[in-house]
Amino acid sequence: MEVGDLTVELWRLILAYLPLPDLGRCCLVCRAWRELILSLDSTRWRQLCLGCPECRHPNWPRRPHLPPASWREALRQHALASRTWTQNGSDLHSSACLHLFRRRKDRRVWHVATVAGGGYESLRGALAVAGPYDKVVLHPGVYEEQVEVALKVPVEIVGMGKLGDVSLLVSFDQQCPTARLCNVVFMPAWFSPVVYKTSSGHVQLDNCNFEGCQLHIRGPGTCQARFCSFAQGSSAHFLGVTISLMDSCEFSGGDSASVTVEGPPVSERNWAFKHLVALAKTFTMMTSIGSTEMSNQGRKDSVSTGSNGNSPFDGINTMEDWSKPEVDWETNWAKQKGGDSLLPGQDGTMIEEDSIETSSESSEEDDDDDLDGEKSTGLKLSYDQHGLAHLSMTDMPNYAFPTLLNLSAELQKDAEARDLAASVQGCLLRRCLLRDGKGGVHLCNHAQARLEANMFRGLNYAVRCIQNAKMVMLRNEVCGCKASGVFLRLSAQGLIAENNIHSNGEAGLDIRKGANPIILCNRIHSGLRSGIVVLGNGRGSIRSNQIYGNKEAGVYILFNGNPVVSGNHIFQGLAAGIAVNENGRGLITENVIRQNQWGGADIRRGGDPVLRNNFICYGYSDGVVVGERGRGLVEGNHIYGNRGCGVWVMSSSLPQLIGNHISHNRMYGLAVFCRKDTESAVNREGYRALQDRDRGERDNFNEEGELMAWESDIDSEDERFSSRRPITVALVENNCISQNGAVGVFVKSSEPLNVVSNMVKSNRGAGVCVIQSAQLTRLVGNCVLCNGWTGVSVDRECRVELRGNGVYGNTCHGVCFRGDGLIVENDVVDNTTGGIRVMDNADVKVLRNRVQAVRGYGISVKQLARGVVQENLVYQSRPTTTKTPIRTNAQNLECVVLNNSLLTPRSQALWALENPPARPHNSNPSSVTPSTIPAHLALTMTNRITASVESGCHNNGSIFCSIL
Repeated sequence: MEVGDLTVELWRLILAYLPLPDLGRCCLVCRAWRELILSLDSTRWRQLCLGCPECRHPNWPRRPHLPPASWREALRQHALASRTWTQNGSDLHSSACLHLFRRRKDRRVWHVATVAGGGYESLRGALAVAGPYDKVVLHPGVYEEQVEVALKVPVEIVGMGKLGDVSLLVSFDQQCPTARLCNVVFMPAWFSPVVYKTSSGHVQLDNCNFEGCQLHIRGPGTCQARFCSFAQGSSAHFLGVTISLMDSCEFSGGDSASVTVEGPPVSERNWAFKHLVALAKTFTMMTSIGSTEMSNQGRKDSVSTGSNGNSPFDGINTMEDWSKPEVDWETNWAKQKGGDSLLPGQDGTMIEEDSIETSSESSEEDDDDDLDGEKSTGLKLSYDQHGLAHLSMTDMPNYAFPTLLNLSAELQKDAEARDLAASVQGCLLRRCLLRDGKGGVHLCNHAQARLEANMFRGLNYAVRCIQNAKMVMLRNEVCGCKASGVFLRLSAQGLIAENNIHSNGEAGLDIRKGANPIILCNRIHSGLRSGIVVLGNGRGSIRSNQIYGNKEAGVYILFNGNPVVSGNHIFQGLAAGIAVNENGRGLITENVIRQNQWGGADIRRGGDPVLRNNFICYGYSDGVVVGERGRGLVEGNHIYGNRGCGVWVMSSSLPQLIGNHISHNRMYGLAVFCRKDTESAVNREGYRALQDRDRGERDNFNEEGELMAWESDIDSEDERFSSRRPITVALVENNCISQNGAVGVFVKSSEPLNVVSNMVKSNRGAGVCVIQSAQLTRLVGNCVLCNGWTGVSVDRECRVELRGNGVYGNTCHGVCFRGDGLIVENDVVDNTTGGIRVMDNADVKVLRNRVQAVRGYGISVKQLARGVVQENLVYQSRPTTTKTPIRTNAQNLECVVLNNSLLTPRSQALWALENPPARPHNSNPSSVTPSTIPAHLALTMTNRITASVESGCHNNGSIFCSIL
């Protein structure tokens, strides 16, 4: 483009010397000239913006090294904002055109402390003669007044020279509707630390410094501060303000909160209210647009940390790895072996040595089977139409993680959050830097504030919201705090969205004492403790956040904390993903919990959450841990690809595990262990260290003036306990437990256990292994199918009832029973070595079962086993075999065998289990819901809080998850 006969480059060089008014006139010449003027953004417009004495760099104080998107737009926004204080002229409503004839009174300029020209020697003298909207220019120097200075007429006070050349040791009391101060340094007068206060008017502060002093604004008074610095312990106090703006200010070095907002907004409004609301909404729109790309980029970066080459968690165990590598704990499972090989450590962890079916015992019966030389010619019974066939078709989890919703999508779903995001009331902090002090922003006593695009760095705490205060916290960065980043107490509320909260000494967010915030789309990471802590009856809705890389639990719920945790990605934590302890509760649903070093979800010591429809996967330990006195409903979760167990349960706990898919875990699918509470366990080093750490956390809370009243709420009950039916026996129901690296269900328990209607399929070890059961373990209506060892194995001195199960196609025996109990109405069919094997000193009743073995005996009673074998139906696999279907020891007079039947095939046609059909029976698979939990299961409240952490092997506890 050319303008006249000169090139564009020459025109730009000429126009670079024009002042701002002439540039505006040139824009009005024509479109070509306008485009030419706009093209000077990085040269002339930048020079004009930086040369303005009333403002600083547009990105000061947070990122002064980064240029703005447009220097011209930044200058325009400054010009609009700097005129707010003059917009209080009376509106003329009688005629829309009368303002064209209104005469504007010329503003006078008064000079103070000039060397020549008849200026005033004191600020008080100049203010005494100044008229409305006059300008008082302060020449370089220090101005001090011995008594308070009252501003009775609107006036503008401007310092000449550079910032710092003009210092005021003055205490102002504004009694006029509006005033403006620019380019001055405030210092406290000898009689008061408050340098400026107003209770009704509006004050505008541009490019000012506050050193060791205070700014007080009381509603309906308002304040607009831009490019101001509050240093050496300076602070701003807002009491009952309707609206005030703090834009691009810096707070540093305070020994208390830098900004304090107290009291509800008063109902009265001054003239500046509507102008500041409009300006605040403009700021909000600009910040939202400008931060969208940055937020999306940050979201992509954080999500990608799990797969980049530099991440310590780059070696994720995927489902494809199961067909080729052997686990190696030190080299990330990279050793290549055959697909059917057992996992390292499996030989020692699958079941106990004294309960395992030894190879010599198996070979003994194999020799008997080889008499006829028929191992694979037998006829098989069809059992595909059993009642849990629907679970066998859905044992592979869906590997497509649910995507995180962005803030717009969340606000569309939540009307309350949408209203909060649009609200502009109270104190608005935008693009400020708060650093190197005790506190950032303190809200109390029904106060309201909006914090947007600020940076909190190196403080004791960033934001403290208490006593029914309400805040909106958008797109801030909170880092390097010595305590928690954001505290919410005493019924505080608000919206906390799209913030980057990281590298804090305590929790990123600390919620307690009835606080109930909405926490959306934040990045909470790299903390020295937990990501989010909810305790002391704290609540909240925690949705669509990324919580990763924290040294303790990503979300930690305790002491009656009861939040809703939904749709979050919680990953790469150095401890548990979610920990629920000390009577904590909560609804934890539809989260992706992956790659955490300890349990994906850890429930202990009275924790009673609802854990529903989550993806808990790729953990470096167990998937779900239900430890000592843990409770809760664990329903509909996908638990897979973890290096430890899928679910690890201590027998003293009372969980309900319903409808979960537990597959491809490195060790057991479900493991139930017992552990005695001993005094020595409490004194172990790990727990002592944890106590010291918890004591330090509580000391920190006390330093902030907190009472420990929340401890008295530990034993309290609320509506949540009354809405859940109590239970007294742990329940494992309607789960699919498949393709795990060791035993499907492993029980070493001292408490009763109900295992009902589960699919236990294709695990590399036994299907169900019970090696200790001091009280009754009931296995009812389960399908134990195609496992790599015995279908159901029961060890000595175990009390077990097997009723209505289907045990099909397992590699070794169908049922191997050494304990005491019942085997009633089961289908034990198509197992490789034998059907039902009773041995050692077992005391069992084997009644009304249907049994078929591919080779070996249908029912074998060995040694001195006692009991009754009665009314069983044994299907003979090979018509030509002469071997008896039921084998007993002739010298054993303690076992009674009565009224058993043998069924021999008449043709080569495939048999089927009929009348009744194949067990287990489940005519309505969809009916198994939490509402159908048996009513006779009852839960007892635990009043005493104790803890014990044991180290060592899995025989005493989870090998990884000794937590908290």
